[in-house]
Amino acid sequence: MADLASKLRSTTTIRERCGNILAAADAGQSRHFTVQRSRLEAAAQLVEQVTRRQYPDLRIPYHSRWRHFESGGVDRKGELDALLAGRDAAAQARARIDLTLVSVLLDAGAGPQWRYAEVASGQSFNRSEGLGVASFRAFLQGLFSSDASDPLRVDAAALQRVDEAALAAVFQVSADNPLVGLAGRATLLRGLGDTLAAQPAAFGLEGRPGRLLDLLTDNGQTTHLPAPRVLQALLDHLSPIWLTGSELEGVPLGDCWQHPAAGGSGPTAGWVPFHKLSQWLTYSLLEPFEWAGITLTELDGMTGLPEYRNGGLLLDTQVLLPRDPNFAERQYTAANEAIVEWRALTVALIDELAPLVRARLGKTAAEMPLACILEGGTWAAGREIARTLREGGKPPLNIASDGTVF
Repeated sequence: MADLASKLRSTTTIRERCGNILAAADAGQSRHFTVQRSRLEAAAQLVEQVTRRQYPDLRIPYHSRWRHFESGGVDRKGELDALLAGRDAAAQARARIDLTLVSVLLDAGAGPQWRYAEVASGQSFNRSEGLGVASFRAFLQGLFSSDASDPLRVDAAALQRVDEAALAAVFQVSADNPLVGLAGRATLLRGLGDTLAAQPAAFGLEGRPGRLLDLLTDNGQTTHLPAPRVLQALLDHLSPIWLTGSELEGVPLGDCWQHPAAGGSGPTAGWVPFHKLSQWLTYSLLEPFEWAGITLTELDGMTGLPEYRNGGLLLDTQVLLPRDPNFAERQYTAANEAIVEWRALTVALIDELAPLVRARLGKTAAEMPLACILEGGTWAAGREIARTLREGGKPPLNIASDGTVF
């Protein structure tokens, strides 16, 4: 069973299964979408324009939670660095990994009404930026630490006691400021606490996410680390936290769903994995590892993130045409075949879009890995075109969320 789970935790399998679904759509076998490759160049042009506007010098950072910590032009990393001054490099890295992991797990769709007012800057933020800033402030306040003398950490004991009320307080949730999936987020954090506590060999007796540094570098002996290995470790060690209900022979699969065109053989046939939040977490951990002196390799072993903005870009530029004229009005779940297919097509087509964007920007794959394409990039362009087409920048589809996938 471990081998089966491992297969569905591989980015190679993600690409293979998503490619199978794209091939079926190309053959006219999709009940949900028509693929218009003639529109890929227009999508690439939009991504180029947004990238050049955001990063005129084309020095594009990784798509990462750390971009949200920069919201409003505030140097929150510098603020954290000052608070961590005096600790050795490994201890600083563990704290940054702690922050990154818990913040990313709280980064699912917030809904259109919620906002976070940051006292320190006097600014207000919504959506992912708001969730990022709110979780950053909660971390600094010690919400995720059980040690009052060391608030700048995340540990199992603190996570196990996080409840809906505690999150509502730090995220400023009220009847007039509702946050989608609040209960699901609290449950996810408690599950994370239980999972960390159950694996002291990996996360230490205190159950700290930051111990991934020691686990993945052989206690500081390794200086080069393939990015897919970070993802593999996250999936191997944190799979019990996911609330999706997807499982195979009793093993939780997380962000992994069934589709008739997914292909494969044996017990995993028909399953298509995405692991969107785990991949988003991996992208977000690249910088904390690099700041600790670790060289990350095989960056393009990761895939595009199949969510509202990357996938929305393909819908809004008409690379993907829904067959159902009421597609945008209907509400779906993550398990719905149309949503699984849309996400699979997003992964496969982002791989086709990336080289078109690089060509327009005069960059090689080494100079502009997928992590930078997403940041420059497809995610930002997806948000921008949504704002031009719909009030409030709503995505072009409606998925019921419990705050743990999208």
